[in-house]
Amino acid sequence: MAQAVGAPLDADHFVEHAVEHAGGAGAPGPSPFVGFGVRDLLGGLRLVGTQAARQPAPLVRSLPATTRELVRVIAGRSDLAPERGDKRFRDPAWANFLSRRVVQAYLQLGSGVEGFVEHSNLEAESAERAEFALGLVRDALSPANLLLTNPEALTRAVKTKGGSLVHGARNFGGDLVQRRGLPNQVDRRPFAVGTNLAVTPGAVVHRTPVYELIQYMPQTEQVYQRPLLIIPPQVNRYYAMDLRPGRSMYEYLVQQGIGLFGVSWFNPRRAQRDWGFDTYIEALVEATDVVGEISGSEDLNAMGGCAGGLMLVLLTAYLAGRGDRRINAATTLVTLLDSDVHADVLLFATPKTIAAAKRASAKKGVLEGREMAKVFAWLRPNDLIWNYWVNNYLLGKDPPSFDILAWNADTTRLPARFHHELLDFVSRNQLVNPGELEILGVPIDASQISCDTYHVGGATDHITPWEGCYRTTQMLGGKSQFVMSSSGHIQTLIASLDNPKLAYYSNPQTPPDPDSWLKDATRHEGSWWPHWADWLGERSGEPRDAPSALGDEHHPAADPAPGRYVML
Repeated sequence: MAQAVGAPLDADHFVEHAVEHAGGAGAPGPSPFVGFGVRDLLGGLRLVGTQAARQPAPLVRSLPATTRELVRVIAGRSDLAPERGDKRFRDPAWANFLSRRVVQAYLQLGSGVEGFVEHSNLEAESAERAEFALGLVRDALSPANLLLTNPEALTRAVKTKGGSLVHGARNFGGDLVQRRGLPNQVDRRPFAVGTNLAVTPGAVVHRTPVYELIQYMPQTEQVYQRPLLIIPPQVNRYYAMDLRPGRSMYEYLVQQGIGLFGVSWFNPRRAQRDWGFDTYIEALVEATDVVGEISGSEDLNAMGGCAGGLMLVLLTAYLAGRGDRRINAATTLVTLLDSDVHADVLLFATPKTIAAAKRASAKKGVLEGREMAKVFAWLRPNDLIWNYWVNNYLLGKDPPSFDILAWNADTTRLPARFHHELLDFVSRNQLVNPGELEILGVPIDASQISCDTYHVGGATDHITPWEGCYRTTQMLGGKSQFVMSSSGHIQTLIASLDNPKLAYYSNPQTPPDPDSWLKDATRHEGSWWPHWADWLGERSGEPRDAPSALGDEHHPAADPAPGRYVML
């Protein structure tokens, strides 16, 4: 274990860690759409208490060892120290006589959580819920989260003559009013959509009540004959893939000669409560029609990230069910189609919680994005809640300013019907059972998708685990290529070329077992974007002169990108 000393948490490290664990809301798992509250926490703790009363032996057996270690802590003979990846106690102030012992005592008492649950004889699903609930309590009681036991906060309070405490109280009051007590993760003031975010040149060439279709200006003399349509998730703004210049996937694609179109969804309100799968797939069919009319191509390539990847698969399967092969090649990013996978976001999805979630959104007409964001935050509380609690309130600092965190805080809503259908899709694992799901009257069978497909997962993704993403290669027809990025959920999407820490794994074969795939995969340093661009270029037809203007006679260029809907 690492020693409980180290350099202060610098801004870059702070942001990198936050990005790695920030959820976005793109995962198609049910828990972000179900919610997680005090009742769920108490239910998990009640499991622990009941089991401890029935079978106290595991707890009793651990007491002598725990007592001996606490005596060593008090005597200064303990070797306990935080794990290398634990950033809560990195400041040198934690190495002082008293704080070091407080941390060691906390680590010893907290270390029994996993061991107690492991030996409690609870059923596997109940054990996971109990461990999660105990983990939340353990994390909340960290000495780093309390002013009187946080030496870094106390030192800063003295140096600032109490100014840090005043500023922290002001931050807390603002979050209590504006964010219902959830700490703010980002200072969004330096960012503005259309000014320094989502600035790849383009124009809206088609608008309906459901979406805007944006065509992007070519940045090469020639573009490939076959265009690319990008389908974003409905649960976030599209511009995660069009951040500031140098970090924008859209910018990178047009620089590779790809004729690019992108969807921007309307942010629904109560009046759109009845929008569902049929609404969005019908809209995407229309969007592909418009792309074909403008580009002059009979078919197109398409990409979808997170829930957008699900929409792309449903669209392609729907078209295939009609004998329509207009999707030439499809790419999904961090997308789960088979929900029979171990993931934190699935822990508290039960028939009762799903029914309660449906009632809540039916009453409001929508599922609010801030509710999904809250669930993601509690899945990684040390990184997404207590990290900011300490920074914003105890240290009295403002949260960092960073483009992807600004995007992550720009939440949207989901229509009630779409929310309910997503819950049914995952709880019933509908794509694994061909024909169980119907779109616009057409039974959906993912195995009918015969085009080439490219799929990307993230090695440290806790929202859509890469092994689950890999299963897509076994569910679809056609030839699949799978790539695993070395990062987490959001950084897998934002794999810009300026990130020197990125790597990815590739293997042209797709055996049934993901571990077998990984065993024979090759590691490459850098972003996976160039690998995908090469794959995409091979399926984009011949180069031709780039169009001098956007749109066409029937679909003239209107508002400049990023359009209107991204602002709503």
